[in-house]
Amino acid sequence: MVTPGARREAVAHLREYHAVSERQACEAIGADRSSIRYHHRRGDDAETRARLRELAGERRRFGYRRLYLLLLREGVRINHKKLRRLYREERLQVRLRGGRKRALGTRRPMTLPQGANQRWSLDFVSDTLSCGRRLRILAVVDDFTRECLCLVADTSLSGARVVRELDALVARRGKPLMVVSDNGTELTSTAILRWSQDHQVEWHYIAPGKPQQNAFVESFNGKLRDECLNETLFTSLAHARAVLLAWQRDYNEVRPHSSLGGRAPAQHMLPPCSPASRPLRVASGDGLRPALTQAARGDMGQEGRDAETALDRTQKHRHDGRGGNQGLYF
Repeated sequence: MVTPGARREAVAHLREYHAVSERQACEAIGADRSSIRYHHRRGDDAETRARLRELAGERRRFGYRRLYLLLLREGVRINHKKLRRLYREERLQVRLRGGRKRALGTRRPMTLPQGANQRWSLDFVSDTLSCGRRLRILAVVDDFTRECLCLVADTSLSGARVVRELDALVARRGKPLMVVSDNGTELTSTAILRWSQDHQVEWHYIAPGKPQQNAFVESFNGKLRDECLNETLFTSLAHARAVLLAWQRDYNEVRPHSSLGGRAPAQHMLPPCSPASRPLRVASGDGLRPALTQAARGDMGQEGRDAETALDRTQKHRHDGRGGNQGLYF
C-alpha cells in the first residue's frame, strides 16, 4: 500500500469490518489522517479534453508535442506536463509503425544553409492509386526554411518534366545556389545537366546508397508518407493532386515544425538571399570549402569560363568506368 488511494481503501475496510475509528485505522496501517480525508478539487478539463480529441482525430499522426503547439495557437494555456497526462488518459498515443534496421557508425554532420534559396533538395516518392496504377511524386524542399516548394504527382516524371517544374519554381522564387539530389536516372539525365549549366546552379549528387546525405528531403518524405499517403486512398490522379496540394498548404502554413521552434515554414520564410551573400560551405573530398557564388563566377577569367563544366564531368564519369561518384557529397 503505497498510493493514497490504496491507503484510503484500507482505512475504509478496517472501519467497516473491524468497527474501529478512523484514528485507530490510520495508526494500524501507518497512514496520515489528512491524506485519508483529502478530496481533490481538480477540474475535469472537459473542454480541453474535447478539443484535444478533436485535434488528434484530425491529425492522427501528431504526437502530444505538436498538439500542444496547436492548442497554444488557439489560446489554450496549459502546462505541457498536464497536457501529456490528459493525452495519455485519453489514450491518444500514436502507434509507431515498424521501421527498418539502420547502419551504425560515425556520421559526418551536414552543413546547413544560411538563408532561403541557398539550397534545394529533390527526391521522388512512390504510391499507388486504388486501381493499382503506379503514382510518382516529385518533392522539392528548401533546406533552410523547410518549406515544401512543390509536390508534383503523375504516373511518369521524366528529366524534361522535372526541368519544367524547376523553371516554374525559379520564375516564382528565383533560382537557388545549389540543388541536392540522388543519382536517379531522371536527375542524372542530360536535360537536368544542361539546365544546371544554363542557369549556373550547382547540382550535387549524393553518394550511391547514402540517402542520409539528403536528409532534409528524406525527413520530409517520411512526414508526407506518414501523415498523407498512408492516410489517404487515392481514387484518381486528380484526387491525388488535390489532396497533395491541400496537404502542402497545411504543411507550409499550419503544421508546427520542431526544428523551427514550433513555427510553420511560412512563418520562418525570409526574402531570397543574394547569391553573393553568405556563401554556403560545402563538403568535398578534401574537407569543407566555400561554394562558388554567382558573383564569384562572374569574376572568373576566360580560362575559368572555358573550364570543365558539370555536364562535361558527368559525361566523362559515365565513360571512364569509375564506380563511385566523385562529386560533392553532404
